[in-house]
Amino acid sequence: MLRFGTAGLRGPLREGPDGMNVTTVSRATAGLADWLRARCLGGGAVVVGRDARHGSAEFATATAEIFTAAGFSVTVLPDPVPTPVVAFAVRELGAVAGVQITASHNPPADNGYKVYLDGGSQLIAPADSEIEKYIEAVVEPVARQAVSTSGADLVDRYLERVAQLPALLGGPGERAHVRIVLTALHGVGGALAVRALAAAGFTDVHVVEEQFDPDPDFPTVAFPNPEEPGAADLLLALAERVDADVAIALDPDADRCALGVPGPKGWHMLRGDETGVLLADYVLRTSPPDPLVATTIVSSRLLSKLAAARSARYAETLTGFKWLARAGEGLVYAYEEAIGHCVDPAKVRDKDGISAAVAAADLVALLKTHGRTLHDELDSYAVEFGLHAGGQVSLRLPDQAAATVLTAALRANPPSDIAGTPVKFTDQAQVRGRLRTDALIFDADDFRIVVRPSGTEPKLKCYLEVFAPVGDPSRLDAVRAVAETRLGAIADYCRALAGG
Repeated sequence: MLRFGTAGLRGPLREGPDGMNVTTVSRATAGLADWLRARCLGGGAVVVGRDARHGSAEFATATAEIFTAAGFSVTVLPDPVPTPVVAFAVRELGAVAGVQITASHNPPADNGYKVYLDGGSQLIAPADSEIEKYIEAVVEPVARQAVSTSGADLVDRYLERVAQLPALLGGPGERAHVRIVLTALHGVGGALAVRALAAAGFTDVHVVEEQFDPDPDFPTVAFPNPEEPGAADLLLALAERVDADVAIALDPDADRCALGVPGPKGWHMLRGDETGVLLADYVLRTSPPDPLVATTIVSSRLLSKLAAARSARYAETLTGFKWLARAGEGLVYAYEEAIGHCVDPAKVRDKDGISAAVAAADLVALLKTHGRTLHDELDSYAVEFGLHAGGQVSLRLPDQAAATVLTAALRANPPSDIAGTPVKFTDQAQVRGRLRTDALIFDADDFRIVVRPSGTEPKLKCYLEVFAPVGDPSRLDAVRAVAETRLGAIADYCRALAGG
């Protein structure tokens, strides 16, 4: 049986209990409904949405009809919608739960069932294992009752909120003078993102036409993920062609956002950590007293230094927004290096690519007013806090079991040095408290490596960061070159793990 992983179910479209199909979705919904009723939440409001993947419409209909037959008040969002709209709607309506049918950036053959609970945050333990027990106890056939789509006003209310973000967080930037290029990567966020940008004052927007309309086969990319090599090639080519100020890539369900910028060697995509610290500083410009910013144990250490300098509190969590959204009171911004950003936790307690796109565009407008760029900001952080050069080695494996085996082997025989430097080894599986997880951390004086199996894909992920003081701005290029060489040597070690 598919198990609840990252906030719900995710798996290949196929028959049987280990695949995403109507039977799996029906049993999951009936179990979730029973779990809610056992907590005296029966009859409450439930929001159901979907993306445009194969099977999503059928799965969303089954979900909505089963909740309706179980006595819940169901809002079925019309047409395919970005995942953050469902997170917003759950919070906006005070719903007891929400379900989005999506597999985010997974390959075309996958789909998923993402669960939000009251307050609009993702499902976490122990609720996931409790719901699984209710699913196992479901007696088929599961009752269904027809229900009509509704909630178009919720999409409009989400759009209105996102359009207000520059006024809430930004300043007097010349938004109409910012040229933006955008790709939706064949997902569901394109049209709403363009509307949100226009409503916020950004009207000079060019889209990658070949990737704009939803297409569940994702024909122009090998993997529909802005982080994958080549996925943003069409976007960056368009950015260069129209002389854009910034390039924005959404993933297929529009809950993640990546930025592309021009540099000395041409257009390139920023790392999630780079976008993360830029947006954190943007939000902290106008945040209330004693704000909290958060990221995860695999992300850059730079945010902690920025937070201290900006009189903000800092928190680290496990990977995933189910933890980041619960980082603590006063949260104003959270990010994970996998290009997930939460710039408006008051309204969306999850990563949101569309609101992040609007915030990033506004930051570009603010900087452009002063003759500066995103690159200039990143360089100033390097001078102030030291250079933080990061990267990731993602080892794609036959299945998730292979990633677990590799992790276990490294845990049993950890290296005492890496790239010629002694390292301190920490097994996060042995750590007490909220940061306990299946991850291995190797710390040295000038670098850090975190190794963990992916929770959603058959991959072993290695997160790398090299630290180096800069001091004098004239030394930045030389320091960066040394750090990149150092990063390459560490990456080579990580790539060798699959062969070992």
